[in-house]
Amino acid sequence: MQLVTVDFDGTLFQGDSFKLMFQAGRKEFGIKELATVLIGTAQALFLGITRGKHALRIHFFQAFAKTFKGKTEEELASFFDELIAAGRNQINEPLVHKIKEHQESGKQVIILSGALKPFLDALIEKLGLTVTTIGTELLFDQDGRCTGATGPVINGEEKVRAVANWLDKLQLDPEETEIWAYADSESDIPLLHFVDKPIIVNPKDGMREVAKAKQWPIFGEN
Repeated sequence: MQLVTVDFDGTLFQGDSFKLMFQAGRKEFGIKELATVLIGTAQALFLGITRGKHALRIHFFQAFAKTFKGKTEEELASFFDELIAAGRNQINEPLVHKIKEHQESGKQVIILSGALKPFLDALIEKLGLTVTTIGTELLFDQDGRCTGATGPVINGEEKVRAVANWLDKLQLDPEETEIWAYADSESDIPLLHFVDKPIIVNPKDGMREVAKAKQWPIFGEN
């Protein structure tokens, strides 16, 4: 079996999803909700400086999740639709085409990202893709209302665990599965080492140097 994982931020999506979430928040949130996000983001930025990008992502998503507390998936749909409308023109269309090629050749495809899973699901539907999504889960109670909390942020080593868990759930042997990964950042390096075919997308200078040293191919470059 062949499995292809595709990162979202910086890879399938070429813009800044944090900025998109702010834009959608300004349109959808009231003063109290927006204040929660602004305070949480300020704390996230501080953690990003002191503890790194992973800590920033965790705190940022936690701040947004608090504003969703008590809402159903249906009630959240307009927020995620706003994200998609704002970011649709920043989708990496050549990579979307490549995903479809992989599917046509029989490969399984997973969109694997720290982005919120409801956002990934809504976006994939808009793109007309039928793929698995693994992202940061919003947690819901037994009545189907958001608790204001998230599951683990799927970033760094958590991506490796997510792929391993997916294979285990389907009772697939990693040794008999050829795994590809399209990713863009240094936080993806654990996953890129884990897979058989790492492919770098839209690398910044630091990641380009890593790719060169590791002899990892760069998507769209010969």
